[in-house]
Amino acid sequence: MALIEVKDIDNLFKIDGYLKPHEREIRRRHGVIQDWIKRIDNDEGGIDVFSQGYKYFGLHIQQDNSVIAREWAPGAVQLYLTGDFNNWQWVDNPYKKLEYGKWECYIPPRDDGSCAIAHLSEVKVIIRKSSDELVDRLSPWAKYVVQPPKEANQGTNYKQRVWHPPAHQKYMFKHRKPTKPKSLKIYECHVGIATQNLEVGSYKNFAENILPRIVRQGYNAIQVMAIMEHAYYASFGYQVTSFYAASSRYGTPDDLKRMVDEAHRLGLYVLLDVVHSHASKNVHDGLNQFDGTNSCFFHDGPRGEHSLWDSRLFNYTEYEVLRFLISNLRWWKDEYNFDGYRFDGVTSMLYHSRGIGEGFSGDYNEYFGLNVDTDAIVYLALANFLLHRMDSEVITIAEDVSGMPALCRPVSEGGIGFDYRLGMAIPDKWIELLKEARDEDWDIGNIVHTLTNRRWMEKTVAYAESHDQALVGDKTLAFWLMDKEMYTHMSTMSDSTLIIDRGIALHKIIRLLTNSLGGEAYLNFMGNEFGHPEWLDFPRVGNNDSYHYARRQWNLVDDPLLKYKYLNEFDRAMHTTEEKYHWLSSNPAYVSMKHESDKVIAFERAGLVFVFNFHSTKSFTDYRVGVDVAGAYSVVLSSDDEIFGGHNRIDKTCKHLTDPLGFANRRNFIQVYIPSRTALVLAKVD
Repeated sequence: MALIEVKDIDNLFKIDGYLKPHEREIRRRHGVIQDWIKRIDNDEGGIDVFSQGYKYFGLHIQQDNSVIAREWAPGAVQLYLTGDFNNWQWVDNPYKKLEYGKWECYIPPRDDGSCAIAHLSEVKVIIRKSSDELVDRLSPWAKYVVQPPKEANQGTNYKQRVWHPPAHQKYMFKHRKPTKPKSLKIYECHVGIATQNLEVGSYKNFAENILPRIVRQGYNAIQVMAIMEHAYYASFGYQVTSFYAASSRYGTPDDLKRMVDEAHRLGLYVLLDVVHSHASKNVHDGLNQFDGTNSCFFHDGPRGEHSLWDSRLFNYTEYEVLRFLISNLRWWKDEYNFDGYRFDGVTSMLYHSRGIGEGFSGDYNEYFGLNVDTDAIVYLALANFLLHRMDSEVITIAEDVSGMPALCRPVSEGGIGFDYRLGMAIPDKWIELLKEARDEDWDIGNIVHTLTNRRWMEKTVAYAESHDQALVGDKTLAFWLMDKEMYTHMSTMSDSTLIIDRGIALHKIIRLLTNSLGGEAYLNFMGNEFGHPEWLDFPRVGNNDSYHYARRQWNLVDDPLLKYKYLNEFDRAMHTTEEKYHWLSSNPAYVSMKHESDKVIAFERAGLVFVFNFHSTKSFTDYRVGVDVAGAYSVVLSSDDEIFGGHNRIDKTCKHLTDPLGFANRRNFIQVYIPSRTALVLAKVD
């Protein structure tokens, strides 16, 4: 099952007897990956078997209604299984010790042939530590864990319940997944906050009420956050405690299956926000100290602690940790039909420094020096290799701010295998401009550089803002632009103000510029498409457990008397236009103009001409724009349309004929009317 021979790596670099240091390092990394695959082939019979650890470990009810439970706990002296089935007698059902730190427990059927452990009964794993102390744990392979209701007076720790409904009650998928999107348009979402009510939203609510909104807007994929169970709701799902359990605060595992199935029926790809970069320190609910030691799944000592996130770091050199994580990816695909994955915190994984204090100038020494964590790279490459081999239609996205070369090239080329990386510098640039500079001082060339500064042949997901910019303490783009006037002047019945007019105009053209110039895919966080005004804050001690900011106010966009509808309609039109012309899946744009004094940006992509005027006061008539292909062009999208809250200054019936004299290093030019704070998209019509 070797990926490619080393000589093929040489050919990829087209070298002649000498390899540069970074080329040698890529070859070395690739060799380590091949060694792991050969080891897995020899020991497990292939990565396909290796990746199905969830069928071996954890609790499994057999055909004869007996139960077999297995765990990996190398530091434990003894394991026991306890629960409702044995009246919580902690040591009555010991595990048998196997090789390599594995343990197995067998529970026979009852005398009447029924299973001793019923559906929804509670179980726990008891660990005898080297000190002889007994501690209770949730199985790392638990498929369903719930927090007891407060009124039950049963504490706050999560409880593992056996999910084994009768066959006739199990949800069966009805719909095939859609075709992999040609132009990926991602709606980043969170089930819990997708309700307008002061409560935790449900999978059912999301399927019935939110998915239709997403489809109407023209998105073709959802990226679902906080699905892997996390005991602390306010962690936004990034302090995972149970990696195999779908969060029960939104509903049952079958409810999630229905939601994914409904998304597929509506033509949406479903991406899971997966956190394999770190894990919660929570001992009672999570993986930490599962076997009674400080290691097990994690590095011991400083290498096992993330100093900023206050969390544990996986030991990617450990055989059973690799099995646990790679099987986890397969579990979400096999059990819940997820179509792809967005890997959180990849930058933290790639470097021993965890990216803390790193500037990442682009010098290759930063990417191929001793600071690079090869063990994590091997895990990520193995994960991508498996996922793409299982399903050629899978999509994997890396949250990486460092710009690691070959991150988004196939493993067979010596890359790490992701399909996309997030363009994390783009939202930072927009926030920096809105916080620190007047419109008149915006550096047009620097904006273009930020949007186009990506590695050739490595795809980028562009976005103007994600959930990061919506968190408490920060502001959404809409709030940076309009601030408190959003509370007083967003009514269509009220007088227009300069702040609201500016905010609506810039919100639209910032998004269109990011979408059309910044990458090969686009992402938006739930609610930001219509300018959701407030930050996001989960119920916690610091806000008296309030749900006021842990929700989405859909009433704002649904009210025809409010101006949020303008931003929503422009977002929809942008995606509809992209779906017709597919600029995201085309080659990067050719930028012919970035005029500093005029504040104008012009470029061509997918046969379209894009013109942006960021000037605060100047509109231009007969503005000359270079184009390569001769013919007649008409406006197919204008941010100034009345339906988008604009001033309706653009005549879309007008044809713009090319002049063959050439302009801006293009063979032809057209002349357009481009008002201030307006964006135009023109298409060839003859």
